[in-house]
Amino acid sequence: MATDNHFPLTPCGYFNAGLCRSCTHLAVPYREQVALKQRRAEETLPCDEWFAPVESAEFGFRNKAKIVVTGTPEHPRLGIVGDGRGQDLRDCLLYPPIITAAHETLARFIARAGLVPYSIPDRMGELKSIILTASPIDRLMIRFVLRTEELVPSLLAHLDWLVDRLPVDVVTANIHPHHVALPEGPTEIPLYGDDVLDMSLGPLDLRLRPQGFFQTNTDITRVLYATAAAWVDETDPEEVWDLYCGVGGFAKSVARPWRTVRGVELSEDAVRAAGGPPTFIAADAGLWARQQDSAPDLLIVNPPRRGIGDLAEWIRDSPIDRVLYSSCNLRSAADDLGTMGFRAVRAQLFDMFPHTGHMECLILAERSTGSDG
Repeated sequence: MATDNHFPLTPCGYFNAGLCRSCTHLAVPYREQVALKQRRAEETLPCDEWFAPVESAEFGFRNKAKIVVTGTPEHPRLGIVGDGRGQDLRDCLLYPPIITAAHETLARFIARAGLVPYSIPDRMGELKSIILTASPIDRLMIRFVLRTEELVPSLLAHLDWLVDRLPVDVVTANIHPHHVALPEGPTEIPLYGDDVLDMSLGPLDLRLRPQGFFQTNTDITRVLYATAAAWVDETDPEEVWDLYCGVGGFAKSVARPWRTVRGVELSEDAVRAAGGPPTFIAADAGLWARQQDSAPDLLIVNPPRRGIGDLAEWIRDSPIDRVLYSSCNLRSAADDLGTMGFRAVRAQLFDMFPHTGHMECLILAERSTGSDG
């Protein structure tokens, strides 16, 4: 494999040869990556106290793989696509052994079932990608992303062969008919097993449905939830709301027998997966909050990158005086806190995404003096 001399050698042959640059910071020593993120975080968000960052394993940390399939059924390429062409990355270092090992079996399954990969330049073919998720106890969810339902009979006909060779709990077909840069479509067809993958972290009962969201770094997620629980227990609120709760990680982490906790999430699938206790509600978080006659002692928000939008104004005008904010975009979080009239009293960086510029931060914020609702 040739070496791209613009970068120092890394442990990844794909990166060294210039075949994949998804890990944009891979050539930077890991400790330096984390230090740079910490510096950027502190510059972006003024905070009374920034805690030391939580570092990840450098490799083998990603519990989810979005594998683009190109080539032919007999010789599929499993990896990424650039300029319309596929690059095989079945030895990518980011994934745990269970996901890495599954690539070869999946390649054989594609050939066995005659699954024709989708060609982006020609807009022909059926199999667009395979989405793999590994649970903390090394069980798999496999989702075949297809252009139409045409290949579903072939999948079913050969499924026994696949599940005999991989530790599979869930198999589905996701139908993604449009030629757009989105990872999946709206329709999910169950093919095998239960409709949820057990993502429990020790005593924390967490379950993931096929189109649900779960943090991609299991070990860092475990520390993130434990930290949130410890911070909340310090003030010991009687009532907590977890808005944008997803599958309920934060809500379940902070639940205590003497504490009322409610999680609110727009996705009905996520709410069904979360189950309970505590109480989970399928609703628009902002609308639901505005409809309540009271407010919690502490509010948890874990919004998408764009932040919480006009919910920040509602918080500003509410009696809430303490918010725990989990953010993957500190710029939007800082803007939200400013609108709310809150100041960050402590924050910590969790390196969920090594070798990239992305980061996850947990922020405990309190109402600034003179900003009473």
